[in-house]
This record gives sequence, structure tokens and C-alpha cells, in this order.
Amino acid sequence: MIIAVQDLPLFKQKALQWASSFDAACYLDSNGFNDPYGKFDTLIAIGAKNEVIAQVGSSFDQLEAFRQNNPGWIAGFLGYDLKNETEQLSSANPDGLQFPDLYFFAPLHLIVIKDGKTEIISDEPEQIFDLISQQELIIHKEQFAITLKSRFNKQEYIDAVKGIQEHINRGDIYVTNFCQEFFAEHVQIDPSGIFTQLNEVSPTPFSTFFKWRDNYILGASPERFLAKRGNKLVSQPIKGTAKRGADLQADELIKQELRNHPKELQENVMIVDLVRNDLTKSAKQGTVKTEELFGIHSFQYVHQMISTVVCELEEGLSAIQAIKNTFPMGSMTGAPKIRAMQLMEQYERSKRGVYSGAIGYLSPDNDFDLNVVIRTLLYNSAKQYLSFHAGSAITYHADPEKEYEECLLKAQAVMEVLGGKK
Repeated sequence: MIIAVQDLPLFKQKALQWASSFDAACYLDSNGFNDPYGKFDTLIAIGAKNEVIAQVGSSFDQLEAFRQNNPGWIAGFLGYDLKNETEQLSSANPDGLQFPDLYFFAPLHLIVIKDGKTEIISDEPEQIFDLISQQELIIHKEQFAITLKSRFNKQEYIDAVKGIQEHINRGDIYVTNFCQEFFAEHVQIDPSGIFTQLNEVSPTPFSTFFKWRDNYILGASPERFLAKRGNKLVSQPIKGTAKRGADLQADELIKQELRNHPKELQENVMIVDLVRNDLTKSAKQGTVKTEELFGIHSFQYVHQMISTVVCELEEGLSAIQAIKNTFPMGSMTGAPKIRAMQLMEQYERSKRGVYSGAIGYLSPDNDFDLNVVIRTLLYNSAKQYLSFHAGSAITYHADPEKEYEECLLKAQAVMEVLGGKK
């Protein structure tokens, strides 16, 4: 049922508030970014008619079975540690969040907003519209300033990067994504209020509010992991980051410097090669190609270098198998992929969990779209544990101090919303 909504921003706020009262909710917002592969402006999945909760072992098989039994809309997340299911790997670092490795649900109600039109897919669409419209918006309390602690101090981080570079010098790897966790314990936050602020401070094309029981994912991701459109697969890895300039002239100069920076170009092309290789596992022979190389895209705080790699899906291969064949995404691992993941397990001090995993949906036509979980707050309200990871690509030419600064730059929007500091 398509409904005319007079004040769409207000309706979206009310819909988010109503959705967050359910045990399962997924709110995806493209924030008006021009995306040739986007299917909607906003998608809101509300309430679980059916769900699958899985830990590493047979998660992808369970998701495949769940998909066959729920061929309509489903939404959910895949944790990074599903790497242990796709390869012979393990995860032993501390995990303060205790999220499942995989969770998907078939929603009771779905709202799709596209080009100003609002469609409500539900057994009772008029009633849902009335319930949302009648919501009184709760005024979010001002967040007490939260100071995030880090698993690394600056010198420890620099020493770790130098250790990783020794592996690069030996030829063990060429590039890797090294991540650190910022965290706070015994804290209470207002998840929907924090997400609303984060989305205002840092609007991105893959913004996400996800709730599963006491667990929240509040994301401002700029990156697409993998999408399927008909028989076409699309991956858009990000590698290359620069801060925004103080004025238009400075901003343009920074963009040009990023576009021509040898280290950033090296990072990007190595990950493009890795993604091309991953896609060959799902592609019709000879169809993998790079649609855009080294594209510069601008966001609130940063410019990013984004490339687009595509292929035609091999006939007979399921959507879930295509996801499994490329998971986890190359931009968050490194090259060679398996060795990079092994080493990061050794050098990092926290389990990534949902961070550097993926969130998204599958639609009734069996298309899907999954983001990369970066620039994202994770919160377990029962444990009162708040977590935020940031990472950067380490190469032979990487400057450890600059990589540390890049992590702080990526954390800037989240730090601002929490009102605290690292």
C-alpha cells in the first residue's frame, strides 16, 4: 500500500521510534546520496515474524535454509568472525559485546521510501500508518559525555604497525587492515537518539540503526560490501582517506592530493585485485571487470577513494553462496587475504564481531545489498558495554603516526556525538 506522507522527515523519525520498540528492527537510510545501485531512499524492517540466530560453524547453511523458508524480505547482519567458517581461521581476542555471529529476520512490517513515495508492506498497512503518525516524538535527553578508552595507547599502536611492516618486508603480506577498539564500560545511552544525532552529524549512503533485543548497531557507513542486481554482482571497496578542507579551495586541493597519492593508490589497487579475485568464485567466466577505479567521493568529514568492481553471477549459484564466496570483504582484510586475517588476529586486541562484518537485506526478487560495518557504534544495553572500532590500511609505505591519526579522524563523528573524547 502506497501512502502519501506530508512531512517525510518527521514520519521517518516517528517510524524509527516505533520500530525501536520491537525486539527486532532494521532502519537503512541512503541520506539522499546519488547511488546508481540503490533501490530505495529508506528501508525500515520492523518486528520478527521469523528469525535465524547463528554462531560460527554452520551459519551460512542456516541462513540458506532460512532464506528458502522466507523468500520475501529479510534483513540482518553477518559478523566478521564468520571468516572462521569460510577459511581455517580462529578468533580468541576479548569480546565485550557478545553479539551472535549471524542474525536475520523476516519482518512483520516493512516500510520502503523511494522518490518521496512511502510504501507500507504489512497485513494491516493503514493501521501501521496510523500508529506511526500518532506517535509523540520523545525528546532525546542530552547524552552525558562518554570518554572512550582504547585497547592501544599511541606508542603501542605505532609499535604494532612497525611489527606488521616487518611482515610486509618479509613478503608475508602486501597490505592489511589493522583495527583498534575504543570502548566504554558501565554506560547507558539512548540508542535511537544517538543514531539520530550521528546521522545528522555524519550522513552517509549506508546509515544503519539495527536492534536485536538488547543489542544495538548505530552506523554511519559510507561503504557497500556487495549488492546483487538481477544477475549482476557489485562490490565497492573503499581504500584511501583524507580529511575535508577548511574551504572550497583547500578541499579541492586535498581531493587532488588523494587522487594522486602513491600510498593511497597502492592500497586501493591491491584491494581491487583482491575483490576481483573474490568475485571470480561467483562469476560467469570472463565477466569480472572494474567499472570505476580510484573514484573520489566526499562525505561530511572525509574524502574517500572508492572503486567499483562488477561481474555476472554464475547461473545456479544462490544469493547466499555469492555472499559467502566473498566474505569477509577485502577492504577490511588485506592481501593475501587469509594470511592478513591470521596476522590481524595476532596483532589486534579485541574481537571484531559485527564490526567489519555486513548489514543489509534480501528482497523478494532475490536481490540484496550489504554494507560494510565501519564508522559504527555497537552497544549491548544489558551489559552496558559500548564499542567502536577504527582501522586503517598498513602497507610498506605507511607512516605509523599518520595511520594512528587516520583512526582518530574516522572516529571523529562518533566522538562528537558522544560528547566525550578518546
